[in-house]
Amino acid sequence: MVADSGDTAWMLAATALVLLMTPGVGLFYGGIVRKKNAISTISLTYLALAIVSVQWVLLGYSLSFGPDIKGLIGGFDYLGLSGIGLEGLNTIPHLAFVAFQLTFAAITLAILISGVAERIRLSSFIVFGVLWTTLIYDPLAHWVWGGGWLAELGALDFAGGTVVHISSGFSALALAFLLGKRAGYGEHSMEPHNIPMTLIGAALLWFGWFGFNAGSALQANGLAANALIVTNTAAASGALAWLFASWYHGKPSSLGMVSGAIAGLVAITPAAGFVDPLASIVIGAVAGVVCYSAMLFRIRRGWDESLDAWAVHGIGGMWGAIATGIFANEAVGGYSGLLYGNVHQFIAQIIAVASAVVFAFSITLILAKAVDMLMGLRVSEEEEYVGLDISQHGEKAYA
Repeated sequence: MVADSGDTAWMLAATALVLLMTPGVGLFYGGIVRKKNAISTISLTYLALAIVSVQWVLLGYSLSFGPDIKGLIGGFDYLGLSGIGLEGLNTIPHLAFVAFQLTFAAITLAILISGVAERIRLSSFIVFGVLWTTLIYDPLAHWVWGGGWLAELGALDFAGGTVVHISSGFSALALAFLLGKRAGYGEHSMEPHNIPMTLIGAALLWFGWFGFNAGSALQANGLAANALIVTNTAAASGALAWLFASWYHGKPSSLGMVSGAIAGLVAITPAAGFVDPLASIVIGAVAGVVCYSAMLFRIRRGWDESLDAWAVHGIGGMWGAIATGIFANEAVGGYSGLLYGNVHQFIAQIIAVASAVVFAFSITLILAKAVDMLMGLRVSEEEEYVGLDISQHGEKAYA
């Protein structure tokens, strides 16, 4: 099929928008950590982008979107992007779709850095990153988007609530459990060192998310416009909900407000092509409250999942996937949810959520333990004390 120039231009722009989100994650996380780990944290997100960019071309795309093998994984037909030329895939070049999906895989690996921030060895992260993307992200992407068993079941995930956010959030929690708490956690102050940096990161994420969700329509059409408006609405609703919830418990922090916006963005991601704007207000508001509550729960339990990927992305992704099964409106994307009498869709979403949680959490534990036994995941006590900027990179964020 001959590619449409308008759709192609939009997809190239959307790809660039999503690519910008990965350094956006770096700034968001980099401002929250202590200043002695700022460079390390930001660098890990760039490293995630570099790792996945090569892995995706060599085998990741083929495992995710190659011909289906028993509903579990894609075949090897596209290794090294073999057989993928300039021809159209629907109305866009196949290579444009490859590039767009690459950016999703990259940001997923970047998000789970939350569970290892301020204590992981650089070399170990490289090895783990390759294994995690190949053995967790790629199969999940195939299950949902590549014609795998969840797709056959009818599970919906417009732009990555299950594939991106549940997988990264629960993988971050698994890593945090395996690595253990940061030295001095609960005893010394670990307050964010640069909140303005985090606010800038949040702005880049909010901006890039329009490519994330609207780009998933794969065309410059009305569905993309719907995805854009519900994305912005859910982000705003989530920001307000978290702000007011935190205000009730104390001061209305700016960090809480933008965390709520991210929670709203996460929750609307699987639903963006299936729900109307009014539903997005509810989805975003519930996400703000639920993710804030999850963060408080984590703190009470003493879990050092440093940057709250589990609370925001994991729990937010769960709610968003379930909400898709509730609010999906046939008038928007051709599918109906529980609210419109479709019980099967709701059940399919529950199964997708449960399978993604169990798969990502358990296999992450296994992979991380293997890497830990092979080469050690965590830096030494001395290296952690001086900070990873100096011990891993030989640099200081603030001279």
